[in-house]
Amino acid sequence: MGNVATRREWTLEGARAVLSDVRTRTERAVEEAEKLVLAREGATAGEQAKVDARIQQLIERWKHEMEALGAEVKGVWLVDFDNGSGYYCWRWPETTVDHFHGYEEGFSGRSRIQ
Repeated sequence: MGNVATRREWTLEGARAVLSDVRTRTERAVEEAEKLVLAREGATAGEQAKVDARIQQLIERWKHEMEALGAEVKGVWLVDFDNGSGYYCWRWPETTVDHFHGYEEGFSGRSRIQ
């Protein structure tokens, strides 16, 4: 029973309030990943494998940071905020939380919040 994750339900205002932190952390991770991708070009196969491992570690660190903020990671640079009837959806480089999708639809079914 101790392993059951507590589900957090977000209001739109709450998701938008934490977005500044989400964006700052994501921007930093994106910039680091872009540098690593550039470093990977022209590298030997062995060096590429090391860079790939560093990119994977970077993404994992970002994922843990997002989860610590209470967001659910649904892809690279893509997070959802559970509101009890679906998700407020955000992906880099959007500047605000402007989309929603139900539990079944996923990212492809998201629609703009009116």
